[in-house]
Amino acid sequence: MITYHRLRPAPEDVSEVWAATRRKQGATVAESAVLSADARREILAGGLVPVAGPGEVEPLGWIATPDQALELAAAGVPGWRITVLYEGPAEKVLDAVVRSGAAFLRTGRSRVSEAIELMSFPAVDTAVSVFVDTTDEAVSAVAEGAGDLLLRDWDSESLGQLRDMVDPLTLVERTAIPPGVEIDSAREVLDRELFSAYLHQIDGSGVARPRYEWAPGLALDPPLPATRLSLEWTDQAWVIAQSEHSQVGDQVGAILERSRNGDPPSRDEVEVLFRARGAEVDAIAATADHLRRKRNGDVVTYVINRNINYTNQCYFRCGFCAFSKGPRSLNLRGEPYLLSLDEVVERSREAWERGATEVTLQGGIHPDFTGDFYVHVTELIKAAVPDMHIHGFTPLEVWQGAETSGATVVEFLARLKEAGLGTLPGTAAEILDDDVRRHLCPDKITTAEWAYVMVKAHEMGLRSTSTIMFGHIDGPRSWANHLEVLRDIQRRTGGITEFVPLPFVHMGAPIYLRGQSRPGPTWDEVVLIHAVARIAFDGLIDNIQASWVKLGLEGGRRLLDAGCNDMGGTLMDENISRAAGAAHGQLATPEELEETILAAGRTPARRNTVYEILQPAQQE
Repeated sequence: MITYHRLRPAPEDVSEVWAATRRKQGATVAESAVLSADARREILAGGLVPVAGPGEVEPLGWIATPDQALELAAAGVPGWRITVLYEGPAEKVLDAVVRSGAAFLRTGRSRVSEAIELMSFPAVDTAVSVFVDTTDEAVSAVAEGAGDLLLRDWDSESLGQLRDMVDPLTLVERTAIPPGVEIDSAREVLDRELFSAYLHQIDGSGVARPRYEWAPGLALDPPLPATRLSLEWTDQAWVIAQSEHSQVGDQVGAILERSRNGDPPSRDEVEVLFRARGAEVDAIAATADHLRRKRNGDVVTYVINRNINYTNQCYFRCGFCAFSKGPRSLNLRGEPYLLSLDEVVERSREAWERGATEVTLQGGIHPDFTGDFYVHVTELIKAAVPDMHIHGFTPLEVWQGAETSGATVVEFLARLKEAGLGTLPGTAAEILDDDVRRHLCPDKITTAEWAYVMVKAHEMGLRSTSTIMFGHIDGPRSWANHLEVLRDIQRRTGGITEFVPLPFVHMGAPIYLRGQSRPGPTWDEVVLIHAVARIAFDGLIDNIQASWVKLGLEGGRRLLDAGCNDMGGTLMDENISRAAGAAHGQLATPEELEETILAAGRTPARRNTVYEILQPAQQE
């Protein structure tokens, strides 16, 4: 892998306008010899991050002489924040690089070979970094062994040419620090402002985010070329070309080949797939589409259903949730509400009259709720609409319901089943990795507790869906862990009917507004979550759903080429995504879903909650 880094020297009178302009031109970093407090403030306000030599004001990354690098290391600065300048005797440079653990050694073009030889000694893991002004200079530096290219004023076409010229090496854009730094490490050492600015620039792998405006929830279609699913690049050669699967690395290629032959990837191989970029994303999507065709054919399903979010009051404090409200005394945004039981029943009756076969019951955990509420509302709906399928109550609600009613989880699930509950939604999963949950939803049930509820429900005949909510403070490691938890459950019980990736809608989320998360997943990450899930779950979970609520109908349509075979439900009144700032949601008509499916060249079919086909649409 070759990294490149787009930076601009900061003028003495640096301003927010200057920084914002350079950000629009593609830069991620403003670099100065010494950073002042005023300059740092202006640089951050304009969307760049500061890099500078040591001084009283802390930058995100340091550019240091060998002596300064040793001082930074002695002060506890991690090596991934340090770039050492190749100045002075080679022995002194080597000592500084090794003892500081510096990520980069910066040198001039004339000393590239010398620097590369110095970094070739055992136990040195530092990339040689060099300024290049043309593609020829860049290719020459890479041929000599440089691993990091410093660029000024390069446009997308020049970057595309460089990508093709260094092939088969992968060209990846970094920010001020190298890719792969764990978010927990960054959170531990960066101050609040630097951490927020860093998160705003990266994807889940710590690589620089693409510059397009699209994000989950926005009323924008992903700006995709017609012939491929990856938005890694924007140059014309990329946009008009068919995906070149020959550009796929040996490791990813071998995993995909085995997967096509019925040998799903291991947990570690799943993580490898999640770290794919560019042409590899297209190849993964193509493999997922191949497996989808084998399992599901060309039928794409949907369900007519209604979401009933019965309350937005909740005593849990999940960082991602813009839907829940506390009591009025807390002065939180929005008006708290709690639907009456009569209203819940009436909405269920209306849904049945409008053709729905399912009502989904989800809401906040109201401080007055006990398990009796969940049982009672289920009984009332079944009494009013006996044939309506009730899809309700997350593992969190089941756990809380059991706890507040003095019952075991198994006993409480039995009460819900007797009352008429049909299936459980697989939400409240978020990321099934407790290292992430500790910061994202610390007071929610743990991964093991979520899995316990699901296994016990499946064992008594209550099937469930499964989800992942991604694109915030997570990444390939936690995504792979999440999928492995679901595979473990499914191998035990076979009770999961579908997998529904839910991209993080950031605009109104508290954790994003506090500057503590990324602004949602990139489009390539959206593709990978769906496609890798199809590959990982092959033979275990047959149905992968595209969430039009988060992605819009066009986004969902494109994912039908990445392993998806289901477009979800009509929903009627979905409020949770809207509260987070999503422009989509609340209702898609059967006609709209069918038109979307037909536009993808697939056959629409209406299903029920457990994927029994009710009526192929073309026969209506």
